[in-house]
Amino acid sequence: MGERDTGMLVVRGGTVVDAGGSRRADVVVDRAGGTVMAVGLGIDTPTGSTVLEAGGCLVSPGLVDLHAHLRQPGMEEAETIDSGSRAAALGGYTAVVTMPNTDPPIDDAAVARDVLKLGEQALCRVVVAGAITVGRAGERLAPMGELAALGVRLFTDDGTGVQDAGVMRRALEYARGLGVTLAQHCEDQSLAGGGHMHEGACSSRLGVPGVPAAAEEVMVARDIALVRMTGARMHFLHLSTAGSLRLVAAARAEGLAVTAEVTPHHLELTDDELVGFDPLYKVSPPLRPAGDVDALRRACAAGVVDAVATDHAPHPPEAKDGPLDQAPPGMLGLQTAWPVALGALGEVGMAPPQVLALMSWQPARIAGLHTGGGGDQGGPVVAGAAANLCVLDPAARWTVDPGALASRSRNTPWAGRTLVGAVRHTVHRGEPVVVDGEAQR
Repeated sequence: MGERDTGMLVVRGGTVVDAGGSRRADVVVDRAGGTVMAVGLGIDTPTGSTVLEAGGCLVSPGLVDLHAHLRQPGMEEAETIDSGSRAAALGGYTAVVTMPNTDPPIDDAAVARDVLKLGEQALCRVVVAGAITVGRAGERLAPMGELAALGVRLFTDDGTGVQDAGVMRRALEYARGLGVTLAQHCEDQSLAGGGHMHEGACSSRLGVPGVPAAAEEVMVARDIALVRMTGARMHFLHLSTAGSLRLVAAARAEGLAVTAEVTPHHLELTDDELVGFDPLYKVSPPLRPAGDVDALRRACAAGVVDAVATDHAPHPPEAKDGPLDQAPPGMLGLQTAWPVALGALGEVGMAPPQVLALMSWQPARIAGLHTGGGGDQGGPVVAGAAANLCVLDPAARWTVDPGALASRSRNTPWAGRTLVGAVRHTVHRGEPVVVDGEAQR
């Protein structure tokens, strides 16, 4: 960020929203210390302060993304830590967990250190998820102890999922001893292999091989049984079916330490988007029918889902320009997550503060980044807290222009669509990194 301004920053005229509730208040930030100095009404603005207007907006702890693909190292043509963190900041995020399916994968301490070093200059906090197995091959456990010593708290072979139940059991046993959490991409390859969209009425009409809901649900059920056996913690990545959420709800009722996330695109889009064979809508897990979309929304409202995570998956244009069966899965998400989730969850009566819980303080807790866990994310907006904040306008309307997004890639499904809900400002460690919707570097 360069040399820090030693003055004060005032976020003025907004409604502060955090886990403690909502209240009208100004927020005064010490830029030099990166902390909140005061929260309330009628606070005298220190001379020379930078003022960020927040009238009509919500002032929240910064958003935290549990699931982003920043592609570095090895896939810089699609994204870098720098470009991805800029997209994140513009989307209201002050922390993102970057996935380990890079080239080379983040399966040892040396690669993790390199990524963390790159993240030191980013516009948000970049948190590393380590691989569960060496090379994400699902055979030998990665050196989880060495990675945990660097501060890694989430481990996943995202993109494939650990197929061997015995390997997953050993990983959970090891994770429990280390006090870390495994995050599973639930997809049984013996059922899903060769599929390019949801297996159902739409795939049958199109003649496209599909991925059945059972491919996800079988692995969710297996891993819940392994959590019961080992007593370890498990986080389920990007769940997409009603059946998966029923399994999670039952496990939670049993007292098992399981959490779950869904993505904005699975809350809004259905498999019918693929009737034109457009690879933009190819994701993993695939878009599901309307019944599953409704079930995911209602699971968020019922508290079964703990987090909304982007699964931000950039790809260069040439990768998404080919036929559906050859294109890689994934779509951009960091800059559009807040308005998409706000709109989708508003359909089941969720208010903006409830959506923020799913996108800020609850994911911060899962990632071990919350204030109570020694981190600096998602905590209450009070004097003495770390100044990681976002200012969100829930009524602002804007049209998505792929060419104006910060990502190096353009594979957004929202191109040309008008979304409701925008990020006005983002403050990272006391510094305004986004002001009036514009990144500051």
